[in-house]
Amino acid sequence: MAKVKNGDYVQLHYTGRLEDGTVFDTSLESEPLEFLVGGGGIIAGFNDAVIGMEVEGEKLVTLPPEEAYGERRDDLKREFPKSMLGDRQIEVGQELRFASPHGPVTGTVLAIEPDKFLVDFNHPLAGKTLLFQIKVVGITDQPTQQPACACSSSSCGPSSCGPDCGC
Repeated sequence: MAKVKNGDYVQLHYTGRLEDGTVFDTSLESEPLEFLVGGGGIIAGFNDAVIGMEVEGEKLVTLPPEEAYGERRDDLKREFPKSMLGDRQIEVGQELRFASPHGPVTGTVLAIEPDKFLVDFNHPLAGKTLLFQIKVVGITDQPTQQPACACSSSSCGPSSCGPDCGC
């Protein structure tokens, strides 16, 4: 039976949980996640976990932060002048999109002061150990799905957003 290797397109279902059992994302009620193994479009630990798996193979993998979204970094917290908002009202916990030289980025408002506000650009899952239940449902040499964004502001799955996702 064929085993997943770099250069394959793999189709799989997964459920991602935090260490306390909280589900943060799943593909079980949608199309399988598809990605190019070794293509860089997925977190490294998730990519590495599927190598060697067979169709219908299942596994539970635990990814420490360094194999997932990295450790939380204080240098990814930035202050902005409140004047840049104009009349727009914001609140703590709100996600805001910013333009950057590498495309749009999302940050979470941490604090608001009269003249400035603090935004955290760490990924929401940075610093967390992630547990993924994975089941491979297909291995192909060509993609079987249209490219799509597997993440949004409310979804934090193993995929990285591409420039066309609008995330």
